[in-house]
Amino acid sequence: MKPLCALLEQLEYVCERGSQQRQVSAVVYDSRRVTPGCLFVCIEGANFDGHTAAAEAVCHGAEVLVVQKEVSLPAQADVTVIRVADTRYAMAFLSAAWFDHPADRLTTIGITGTKGKTTTTYLVKSILENAGRKVGLVGTIEVIIGEEHIHAQNTTPESYVLQEYFSRMVQAGCDTVVMEVSSQALMLHRTQGFLFDFGIFTNLEPDHIGPHEHDSFEDYLRCKGLLFRQCRVGIVNRDDAHWQQVTKGHTCRLETYGLTPGADLEARRLEFTNDQGRLGVRFAVYAAAEKKETEVCISMPGRFSVYNALTAIAICRHFQISEKDVRSALLNARVRGRIEMVKVSPAYTVILDYAHNAMALESLLTTLREYEHGRLVCIFGCGGNRSRERRFEMGEVSGRLSDFTIITSDNPRFEKPEAIVEDILTGIKKTDGAYTVVIDRREAVGYALDHARPGDIIVLAGKGHEDYQEIEGVKYHMDDRELIEEAARERGISFS
Repeated sequence: MKPLCALLEQLEYVCERGSQQRQVSAVVYDSRRVTPGCLFVCIEGANFDGHTAAAEAVCHGAEVLVVQKEVSLPAQADVTVIRVADTRYAMAFLSAAWFDHPADRLTTIGITGTKGKTTTTYLVKSILENAGRKVGLVGTIEVIIGEEHIHAQNTTPESYVLQEYFSRMVQAGCDTVVMEVSSQALMLHRTQGFLFDFGIFTNLEPDHIGPHEHDSFEDYLRCKGLLFRQCRVGIVNRDDAHWQQVTKGHTCRLETYGLTPGADLEARRLEFTNDQGRLGVRFAVYAAAEKKETEVCISMPGRFSVYNALTAIAICRHFQISEKDVRSALLNARVRGRIEMVKVSPAYTVILDYAHNAMALESLLTTLREYEHGRLVCIFGCGGNRSRERRFEMGEVSGRLSDFTIITSDNPRFEKPEAIVEDILTGIKKTDGAYTVVIDRREAVGYALDHARPGDIIVLAGKGHEDYQEIEGVKYHMDDRELIEEAARERGISFS
């Protein structure tokens, strides 16, 4: 139990009814989870407005309602009604107070941007843990608390869930948390209730524009920028064309990084490496303030991997970590499903990646073309019950940038895989790219290995970290990594 007045300490509000001296048994925002003595936050969502459930919540025992508009209640109901300007914003502060402000006992790192968030969070975690810190993680793939791995439902969870995770991290002995911060989360105030120690911006491209997301690119940009009014130190990619707009009105101290001169931290002399099919990059990191240069290597391919590594270095240099620890962590870091190399043969490279739209696939394939290699082979499909335009676009991108495309199935959902393939073919036929169709994804992987040539780079795109295939509403276990490994074993291929 906690006193209501203590939960409200950091909020502006009006008590419209009842007493503020009540004891609260729980903070609840889902009307189906109301319990006797709880505080119920009425959230106005896309599909359901919690204000319409206010009377029902009181009947089930809620003793405090937090609202942003009028609610209908029984005349004699013994309930306290707290009016705020925005209940989502209020819930973030109520949740932080309910869990005794756990973020105050953690060093908090929030990373926003269109691309690179997931990889960078894992790189930061790797570097900091290599130096002896205990780091929690919140992201698109999972939440990590000590040895516990929790499947993620959202890139950034609701504020109550986020504060609960922070609390559990403190209990597990974590001293730091690194997390992905989506524009949606910033727009919906999920990360309010505390101040980030470090806020990071990676890049910005048109994405997440549409119903229930952002009305326009300008709104998307504005929401990304909210992070820099909620952190102590802002670290931004100076090479991105939007960095000054994103940081406009910032209240934090700003630092920059990039691959071009003028940044506080600059990557120089990039050298793409290929060691028996293992792709990577060697480069120098120049710190302008110290006028000091350090050589590092990463075992992930491409220019965007350099940006991700540079972002991580820009963050971690605030933790007084030795150059040796940074180099070791970057060399050994792996991120599940993000340009992840799977050992098959020293003769060629096999990579799986989450690229599931045209923008991501183009970035991936363009990056891989920078390496000296034989053919660039792309295996991909598209999800059912999703935009047909995406299929046309991905087909065109793969046909234009790959030497050979193997079109297969992804998550067909409630569509026929053959119909999805036809849409992909519409795009690829606009190019001169060679292709074949192998609808069964397992067979498509086997086909790629059967026809692999020395020096090939084979990319299995679209699913990345996902370990299922959704067909007719049922999710069947299917992990691209396992498909590759099983196909290699069946063919007697081993990478010693």
